[in-house]
Amino acid sequence: MVPARLSSVLLIASFACAIAACGDDAPDLTRDELLDPEACQQCHPQHYKEWSGSMHAYAADDPVFLAMNKRGQRETNGALGDFCVNCHAPMAVREGATTDGLNLADVPKHLKGVTCYFCHSVKEITDEHNNGLVLADDLVLRGGIGDPFPNTAHRAQYSPLHDRNSQESSKLCGSCHDIVLDNGVHLERTFLEWKNSLFSDTDPRKHRSCGQCHMVGDRPGVVADYPGVPSRFPHEHTFPGVDTAVIDWPEKQAQLDGIARDLYPAVLPKLCVGPAAGGIEIIYNLDNVNGAHMLPSGATQDRRMWAEIVAYDGDQIVFQSGVVPGGQPAAEVNDPNMWLLRDITKDANGDETHMFWDVASTSGEDCDSVDPDPAKCFLLPPAVTNDPADPLFSHSVERKYTLVGVSPTRVTAKVYVRSIGLEVLQSLVDSGDLDDSLLPKFPTFLLTGTDVEWNEADGFGCSR
Repeated sequence: MVPARLSSVLLIASFACAIAACGDDAPDLTRDELLDPEACQQCHPQHYKEWSGSMHAYAADDPVFLAMNKRGQRETNGALGDFCVNCHAPMAVREGATTDGLNLADVPKHLKGVTCYFCHSVKEITDEHNNGLVLADDLVLRGGIGDPFPNTAHRAQYSPLHDRNSQESSKLCGSCHDIVLDNGVHLERTFLEWKNSLFSDTDPRKHRSCGQCHMVGDRPGVVADYPGVPSRFPHEHTFPGVDTAVIDWPEKQAQLDGIARDLYPAVLPKLCVGPAAGGIEIIYNLDNVNGAHMLPSGATQDRRMWAEIVAYDGDQIVFQSGVVPGGQPAAEVNDPNMWLLRDITKDANGDETHMFWDVASTSGEDCDSVDPDPAKCFLLPPAVTNDPADPLFSHSVERKYTLVGVSPTRVTAKVYVRSIGLEVLQSLVDSGDLDDSLLPKFPTFLLTGTDVEWNEADGFGCSR
């Protein structure tokens, strides 16, 4: 529903701009109108469409977030407060519409999720974690265009925090994508991982911001459907990662397509097969070449990423590892050779826990992205240098599988990823906080670029 005043403003703007240049002295939309993403839709239909299907728009409607927040509030007797909702519905917190996220069903739609107004009003960053973003709240919407076109809808201003070609822009994303618990545990470290990677280098030949990966595009076109707006190179507002909408939600196929597109080149594989005492040795090497952070990243205590290795003698399987039947948790497969990429979180008693408010330690604390210890870090580190002479240049990770008494004629290898472990979801179902009908709707993604095969006819050696 288009606000009545917005319709009038747009009609006046179209007429006025047809006969004279628009200026900053023209009437602006009210603050209430700017808070509503649907107001943005009128001039920015493509951006709105992309955002509407993104996980940013979905953040406060995500049933996993709602279930975890509900359970966390209950199990901490409300001490969790706005810890979760401050990133999942930041404007609802700032507008006083919620204090703990338990009433989000009754919160106005335009205050849910990570909205246009929230991101484009940021003027300052005070902390690099837990949403340390300060809003100007001056009705000026900030962006990455150096010479924003004057218009009657809202005032506009360039900001390096919103310019994905700027070194500063990743700080805006990182502030919500790094999470530190009250006890000091650095639970989610995506921004820290990026800061320690090659891609945070100030040299533009090396630098790659969050927006350059997760807001791709640079397609010729106009940023706004507004009279006189010049052609620019707008970028996407889809922000694909590995999380997906599992309820009825706009643009679901576009979301899946974006994830598949971005996962394809993320990891460079190498599969080697050679002789070993009494049999052969299989080596599967994975190189995180396009990720500017660990893989997986973010809520790595929940993520599940694993390698599948299958060796055949003719049509007969003689060895397999990482073969996860549909509907079975990858972390619970009885497989001593399983290569599972994730963080392991433990409570104060040293027992593994899935719920972050119980976390006292994480294996991720041993994941120094500059020089991770492969014996302690179960993630794929990003590149930290492009100097071949630097000892840190080689950052790939590999696993070896020794097969005794067999001589396979073919070996296949690939990597799969799930945004959240099925056992984590089942725990939320068991606690009565998540509808079990949602479990089959969480997809398992194949990183198609990691799918390689070795054949006996090629002789001992490596395949990519």
